Amino acid sequence: MAFWWPLLVLGFAFAICRFLLMLIPPNVPSIDVDASDMLDDGNQTKENSFIYIPSKRHTDKVQCYEPATMKYLGYFSELKPDEVKERVAQARKAQKIWAESSFKQRRRFLRILLKYVVEHQELICEISSRDTGKTMVDASLGEIMTTCEKITWLLSEGERWLRPEYRSSGRSMLHKSSRVEFYPLGVIGAIVSWNYPFHNIFNPMLATVFSGNGIVIKVSEHASWSGCFYLRIIQAALTAVGAPENLVDVITGFTETGQALVSSVDKVIFVGSPGVGRMIMRNAAETLTPVTLELGGKDSFVVCEDVDVPHVAQVAVRAALQSSGQNCAGAERFYVHRDIYSSFVAEVVKIVKSITAGPPLAGKYDMGAICMQEHSEKLQSLVNDALDKGAEIVGRGSVGNIGAGAVDHYFPPTVIANVNHTMKLLQEEAFGPILPIMKFSSDKEAVKLANDSNYGLGCSVFSGNQRRAKRIASQIVCGVAAINDFASNYMCQSLPFGGIKDSGFGRFAGVEGLRACCLVKSVVEDRWWPYIKTKIPKIIQYPVAENGFEFQESLVEALYGLNVWDRLRALVNVLKLLSEHNTNPSTKRKND
Repeated sequence: MAFWWPLLVLGFAFAICRFLLMLIPPNVPSIDVDASDMLDDGNQTKENSFIYIPSKRHTDKVQCYEPATMKYLGYFSELKPDEVKERVAQARKAQKIWAESSFKQRRRFLRILLKYVVEHQELICEISSRDTGKTMVDASLGEIMTTCEKITWLLSEGERWLRPEYRSSGRSMLHKSSRVEFYPLGVIGAIVSWNYPFHNIFNPMLATVFSGNGIVIKVSEHASWSGCFYLRIIQAALTAVGAPENLVDVITGFTETGQALVSSVDKVIFVGSPGVGRMIMRNAAETLTPVTLELGGKDSFVVCEDVDVPHVAQVAVRAALQSSGQNCAGAERFYVHRDIYSSFVAEVVKIVKSITAGPPLAGKYDMGAICMQEHSEKLQSLVNDALDKGAEIVGRGSVGNIGAGAVDHYFPPTVIANVNHTMKLLQEEAFGPILPIMKFSSDKEAVKLANDSNYGLGCSVFSGNQRRAKRIASQIVCGVAAINDFASNYMCQSLPFGGIKDSGFGRFAGVEGLRACCLVKSVVEDRWWPYIKTKIPKIIQYPVAENGFEFQESLVEALYGLNVWDRLRALVNVLKLLSEHNTNPSTKRKND
């Protein structure tokens, strides 16, 4: 006891000191970002507040408007290829400076951003809501919390995973030290979608900048207004830590702009559709530029018969509404055990019928505001195809007072029963608030249905028996799985995020996503230099001795043989051959 008592006292004192240090506020400077032109205070001039009428012809301007009200927000230029290359060149100059920065400086950059985000949540969510039609709560969940979690993870673990990692050297290289080192790639180009304009910029930017890279981000033409404001936040934080502003840039435009970016950078990160993803790969192949693709999803939502039906029905509706034209690709295929099918459908219908769309800034539901023009027509065509093949609409939400001219930018939540996999609705990505619900009879059938898809992004499995849910999820071919939950994976920023098949490849987040921004270099050196140096045994030096192969054959068996006695016998032979050769080397050389 006398030995342990001082250690206990020291441990307790250390814990108290750590706790007291946590109470001291960190010295993080504030940044000032002008947002006066982004706020809707009702005093805008007439020319800046008219209802936007979409043009059918392509122009050289990215027109921005609120999808919920069609109110005009402004425009940005479509950058030409030469302008894009110049932006990348400026980022490349800045990156060469930033590559020499310390992790302390990079963490300071992250803390400044975190402080601004936490203190300006309402502003960020309002801008995201106006530009994409999502509600304030859903903007907070998808934009703020995920970004703060990523920053916090990088602050806590980022440096650890970018430090050299030592590996085993194996049997034949015991005298060597082996490690993996991580270096910045240079300038990364990101082409991101509209669904989470704040997070889709910050997600790749945080990992690339923390790993010493520069980044140029092409924002979607459907979310350029908010994206260009979010750049102001980043550049203010860069200035605050003495980093060059051009290290991070946001560009606007259409296809030609994106193609120029792909051909100019050292790696491409793309978030979007499979069709555009294939085009990105073709363009990147010309310069052998590596690519990470996060493409479409058709995530399965599997419900076993032993669940709390009202609870899981609530989760299912939220999952479906998350899969809308302004939000993330949530669940799009719902498989429910036949024993609870009727009660589950009834519960879902009850929830959906209570949903009425309203202005997103005051909305109580993320009910599916469509950010893209004419997307509601695509959704209706998928529904019509299902109805023609025997499906039935059993419940819909309604569209309330959402503003003149905005009806086409909403699609009411729709519950569809009697569906099957011959319908396009079960095979093509809908990206809309539709719940097609299908029966299954056994776990094996549920897995088969879930895997009958060209996509492989994620899945959710619900069961009162967690072991059963884990077993089902383990058999579904996808990159992300949630057990008795939905979309919780992305809040765990230590985990990689991404899919397979038509959902793309490569990973964001976690160690895998962070190191994907790096040149991964393998390094081997003598472990005990200069006392033990690597030398080629004389018996296999040129010209190789006559018994050189016999030496190699014995060496291989001594190192890798399965029988310990055979390995010892081979080792004796190795030593014997070396001794004989060293005694009389001239008689053992070929053609000597």
